[in-house]
Amino acid sequence: MIMPEISRFYGIIIKMFFKPKEHEPAHIHAIYNEFVGIFDIKSFEMTEGDLPIKAQQLVREWLGLHFEELVEMWNTQKMGKITPL
Repeated sequence: MIMPEISRFYGIIIKMFFKPKEHEPAHIHAIYNEFVGIFDIKSFEMTEGDLPIKAQQLVREWLGLHFEELVEMWNTQKMGKITPL
């Protein structure tokens, strides 16, 4: 499965899968060293993973700044780079 990197900041790599239709809800993967978190794009909540609290806060801040771009990217599957935090 292809998962392009869409942003990188403070050592956190943000990726998004190309979705098959059943891969809802819209989400991103945040990778920080050996830790991973899956975040719902709409609620900003970490639904799976073990990302440290500080990294979770940074990812949520970034999600808030780029919410519309992320929803558009998820819906169109036109992946690109998004400005880091």
